[in-house]
Amino acid sequence: MKIMFVSLGCDKNLVDSEMMLGMLRERGHEFTDDETQADIVVVNTCCFINDAKEESINTLLEMAELKNDGQIKGLIAAGCLAQRYKEEIQQEIPEVDVIIGTTAIKAIADAVEEVVAGKVQNHYEDINAKPVSRQKRIVTTGGHYAYLKIAEGCDKHCTYCIIPKVRGTYRSVPMEDLVQEAKELAEGGVRELILVAQETTLYGKDLYGKKSLPQLLRKLAQVDGIYWIRILYCYPEEIDDELIQVIKSEEKVCNYLDIPIQHGCDRILGRMGRRTNQADLKAIIGKLRSEIPDICLRTTLISGFPGETWEDHEELVDFVDEMEFDRLGVFTYSQEEDTPAAQMQDQVEEEVKLERQAELMELQQAIAFEKAEDMVGSVLLCMIEGKVADENAYVARTYRDAPNVDGYLFVNTTATLMTGDFVKVQVTGSNEYDLIGEIYHEFTE
Repeated sequence: MKIMFVSLGCDKNLVDSEMMLGMLRERGHEFTDDETQADIVVVNTCCFINDAKEESINTLLEMAELKNDGQIKGLIAAGCLAQRYKEEIQQEIPEVDVIIGTTAIKAIADAVEEVVAGKVQNHYEDINAKPVSRQKRIVTTGGHYAYLKIAEGCDKHCTYCIIPKVRGTYRSVPMEDLVQEAKELAEGGVRELILVAQETTLYGKDLYGKKSLPQLLRKLAQVDGIYWIRILYCYPEEIDDELIQVIKSEEKVCNYLDIPIQHGCDRILGRMGRRTNQADLKAIIGKLRSEIPDICLRTTLISGFPGETWEDHEELVDFVDEMEFDRLGVFTYSQEEDTPAAQMQDQVEEEVKLERQAELMELQQAIAFEKAEDMVGSVLLCMIEGKVADENAYVARTYRDAPNVDGYLFVNTTATLMTGDFVKVQVTGSNEYDLIGEIYHEFTE
């Protein structure tokens, strides 16, 4: 069969999609990006916040129209929305033939063949089932970098988050499976591994009785062909001295951390069910910058959380101004049903959420632009992402830039470079969030 695969949501969901693509390829199926050429469409859905939910529903409805018009033969829904709203999907979008839960992705090839045979059944497993691993993936990120999902689920139970109810408790992928997967990815040309989980810092505690991310990093750093290892989604309260020392000492581990803090006001942090306060956050950020002076710190915030007053917001603004994060994103609070925060009485009006979000982003923009200017004159190792059309220039990323969320470095050169090449670049200028530079000298492997 010819299958069109639509992957929505986060990078963790993308890893599931890549695994399912690999399973389908092993069964001999082909793929297309053109819905007019597809026999079956698979939509891997997301429901983390309302915007993601709407995108998933609209995509399913769009594909349902194709089925009604006779352009496709089958429609399969997978992922978080499919797990959370399976009954509603069955009732409201009957064109969906099969629903696959978050822990049942191994059933994708069977599901396709069941649709073809007219023997339709949904596939679910316990959401606390062992995470899927050791599956041959089809990497969809261009081949030079790939996400490595090291754990599934979450035990934190922040009051705004639905993830534990659709992804289950925290379950680590065994270390040997991850190392083997990293070797296979490297053999396929991947040079940067990006470690993801709902929370990476707790990796291994369930399997090995202690937090084992440092040990995993050391093992991954030994994999031939891997040059960068980037860590996302580190909860601040779990960052310890051992992890800091591994980041500091392992050459392949990027001096970059994504630390989702969500707020900077103690009262709101408490309402969110977070495990840190402002003093804790300042302490860990201070330690990271003291131990690793060139570390790049990214974070995310929520504006307009229930009960957030103007004074709480101003405290957050002052905190952001003082901390000067290198990278920062702000989401408006999304009222998710079946979460404690959704039941809180003092919900903030959407217009107020947007105003507060805009103020935070305006402040961060000024910080980010100044930090970009400060990089002028420095020499940075970067990975080539592609060529700028009709110009003697390439798009690149430095260790300070995660794909799709951070900035770029534009390299002016007449040299011929390939995606995935590493070169040293001297920064000659900045343009808002991005940098401009020239080759300093080629990186020799």
